[in-house]
Amino acid sequence: ESLHEIQKQVNDLWQNLLYPVTRGNDTDGMIYATCEMKPSSKIDADKPQVTGQVLFRQSYSYGRLEALFYLDGFPLDNNQSSRAIHIHELGDLSNGCDSTGGHYNPFRVNHPRHPGDFGNFLPKEGKIRKYKTNLAATVFGPYSIMGRSVVIHEQEDDMGKGNNKASLENGNAGKRLACCVIGISNKNLWEEKLPEVMDKKKR
Repeated sequence: ESLHEIQKQVNDLWQNLLYPVTRGNDTDGMIYATCEMKPSSKIDADKPQVTGQVLFRQSYSYGRLEALFYLDGFPLDNNQSSRAIHIHELGDLSNGCDSTGGHYNPFRVNHPRHPGDFGNFLPKEGKIRKYKTNLAATVFGPYSIMGRSVVIHEQEDDMGKGNNKASLENGNAGKRLACCVIGISNKNLWEEKLPEVMDKKKR
């Protein structure tokens, strides 16, 4: 009996080391996270004031990450360029989005192969409504993105093809328009926003 108890404790310890974020009892095996987007305090007043949420969902403990991008505040002009969105290393907003560090790059590889290199998003009618699946980032385990930040950039990501150092670090995506810190949430926001995003996709 005591051997079984020791085995259980060892298993629990491994689980907590490997998966420090565990699913809630009412989330059907899912972990949910949210990031409440705010304009950077360091951008000029004439730049887009982006607000909204980036929501995450992942099945514990082997599922792939899904994300909902529900963002407002872009120019209404449909001729604008796409905007790059990335996960950055730090959840530090003390100096606006400038204090979030560089791209989250745990494996020390070149952009665009960082786990949070989400690519480019083209706003329509001032909004981004996008659902993405099978993402490389994760909300649990030793490489969790919890407590890190999501940053929206002013320009398009060149996907590492810019033939310079910055291209391989950040895709030459320009200034940081808005950012947020990723935190654990319940499933309500995801269930509320998903139908609208999927409806927009159909149209």
